[in-house]
Amino acid sequence: MSNHSTTVSLQTCGPRLVRTALRASIRPVFLPIFLGLTWLVVSAVGAGKDAGAQKPGDLFEVTKVWTIYLKFTPDQWEAMEPKGGGRGPFGGPGGPGGFGPAMFLAPTFLEQGDRNKDGKLSKEEFHGLAEKWFAEWDKEKTAKLNGDQLRAGLNSTLAPPGPEAPGAGSGGRRMGGMNLQGAEGARNGLASAAGIEFKYVHGDLEFQGQILNDVAVRYKGNGTWMQSRGSLKRSLKVDLKHFVKGQKLAGVSKLNLHNNVTDASWMNEVLSHRLFRDAGVPAPRTAYARVYVTVPGKYNKEYFGLYSLVEDIDRNFAEEYFGGRKGAIFKPVTPNLFADMGDDWKNYNQSYDPKTEPTPEQKQRVIAFCKLVTKADDMEFAAKLGEYLDVDEFARFMAVTVWLSTMDSILGMGQNFYVYLDPKTQKFQFMPWDLDHSFGQFGMTGSQEQRENLSIHKPWRGEVRFLERVFNVASFKKLYLAKLDEFNKTIFKPDRFQKQVDEIAAAIRPAVVEESEEKLARFDKVVAGESVEPARFGGFGGGPPGGDGQRGGRNEGGGGSRPGRGDGGEGPRFGGPGGFMQPAKPIKGFVKARAQSVIDQVAGKSEGEILSGFGPGGPGGRGGPGGRGGPGGPGGFGPGMFLGRVIMETLDNNKDNEVGKQEFIDGFDKWFKSWDTDNSGSLDDVKLRAGINKDLSPFRGGGPPGFGPRPPE
Repeated sequence: MSNHSTTVSLQTCGPRLVRTALRASIRPVFLPIFLGLTWLVVSAVGAGKDAGAQKPGDLFEVTKVWTIYLKFTPDQWEAMEPKGGGRGPFGGPGGPGGFGPAMFLAPTFLEQGDRNKDGKLSKEEFHGLAEKWFAEWDKEKTAKLNGDQLRAGLNSTLAPPGPEAPGAGSGGRRMGGMNLQGAEGARNGLASAAGIEFKYVHGDLEFQGQILNDVAVRYKGNGTWMQSRGSLKRSLKVDLKHFVKGQKLAGVSKLNLHNNVTDASWMNEVLSHRLFRDAGVPAPRTAYARVYVTVPGKYNKEYFGLYSLVEDIDRNFAEEYFGGRKGAIFKPVTPNLFADMGDDWKNYNQSYDPKTEPTPEQKQRVIAFCKLVTKADDMEFAAKLGEYLDVDEFARFMAVTVWLSTMDSILGMGQNFYVYLDPKTQKFQFMPWDLDHSFGQFGMTGSQEQRENLSIHKPWRGEVRFLERVFNVASFKKLYLAKLDEFNKTIFKPDRFQKQVDEIAAAIRPAVVEESEEKLARFDKVVAGESVEPARFGGFGGGPPGGDGQRGGRNEGGGGSRPGRGDGGEGPRFGGPGGFMQPAKPIKGFVKARAQSVIDQVAGKSEGEILSGFGPGGPGGRGGPGGRGGPGGPGGFGPGMFLGRVIMETLDNNKDNEVGKQEFIDGFDKWFKSWDTDNSGSLDDVKLRAGINKDLSPFRGGGPPGFGPRPPE
């Protein structure tokens, strides 16, 4: 029997036992025993009340703010600092594992320049690469490149290759975009792709007075990790049973503590998960927690801040929602979902990242669906889709995903969702995850107006064969549109969100007050429906928490090597001219505009916006300010957006805002000499990555963070 069950039994039986003892003629020798039993009963009942949560439904109350204390020994605290990845979101001088442009560009340099395939670039090969690229980028044959030509060339040549899109009609084309997969067997996501590894360490947890010893704790997150690594307030994952078998809290064994550094309201994720559940989609439940940390000699119950507490999608979740623990749970990260990659599971394992050990039959079911999606003709696909996919559930999932215009998802990045394979029906169901950029707040895709008016008929960016095929099935499309129409009249009503925002704001504002005046001011604005500037990226020049050097302000974060608990203090912002991540409309404003747009689209009064580009987009544009190009266009998102200004400033010796052929080639020769640090006459992967991160980082030398041409003075 669990501790919680024991407490309930004692609470039920205790009063009866005490009354029996007092009523009976008991010998004095037994009186101390009954008094002791009475004390134990009262203590057990009191502990249950202090804990406040006996089952998951008690733990995850959307307006509940719990108090969590974590305690680490100094050595375990230091051990939790992840390995790999340079300091700061885009590195700076760093090794091959550093997060920076080399992470995406070094493989392309080697692939296109290494003619003898020895894994290195000789001086001649590097020189030849410069000549080759200039000739390809100088499409007008003027022997010079202006800013637009330079960015377009970088986008077309250096865009990191994705996996080859298999199947009939693919023509061997390759899917472009960032590679968000980690090494085989490692976690996926941006941080993992940068070589960052999160390690569990030993700690103790106190939850509302309930002590759980020897819990496992590690950092978590990708974009939020990059943004917060210069501060104390980083997202955390707590595994209660990793070191102590069977240890649980309120029926759950894992706690996800999300820092919400990208969300000034602390509500995007909480309200979005709630909306999915209201729509009948299995989705994590949430609450909030004040988190305090003790590390002897460093922190004494230091307040790290207010976190959202998010239910883990694991076997406990499956048992709660699906009635069993034998289903397979996957967390895909791929721009080409359900593409046929052959008959060997090893080709699929990293892309689908199973969170439970799949049986051979479950692996085969994934592969079989991949073959159907890739190879079946339209008639066969439509006839068999319902055998593999829970179509009703997927219609609900897509209706909410599209309405929320959350592009850091299956719609844009090919991530941030789970897939459950039901062992009884053998059908796949989809579940949402990581919704901090929901409510149209993923500023890396489209303009604010475009996200508010995102097409309900073609809501995904670029080509996503799985979604294209499913949406072309008439029965699914009819069901999906019916769900949108139903939800427009019920759960999508803007006044529901207005009330929910105010309700949660009242519950969490005291915890926000404790963080900082700056965060409180931002919080109050977004709750009122006013836009605020995007949060800063932390970690520029910052080291691990607890390091030496001047600490940043208590609440503001800092640029020293011992950061504060803020979002990074004086790290660069990503807004402003030439940048992206412009201020997004808060929840109250977004839902009003989005609700009307979807109503009009369902009624056939509007077509909505189709986003083909990956970038901020301008009025009327699809993929870049004022343009309709995809990633290859000069205004589109890609390496050119990050590197165009850097390379122009570096290679434009005569400062005429153009790079001539000789300037271009001479610049490459200088880079080779600088990057060949041991004078061996060649650049291997390590030296190439270090050199690229040193000289091509958009933030080198502490300059402005603009992701494009420097704006006119």
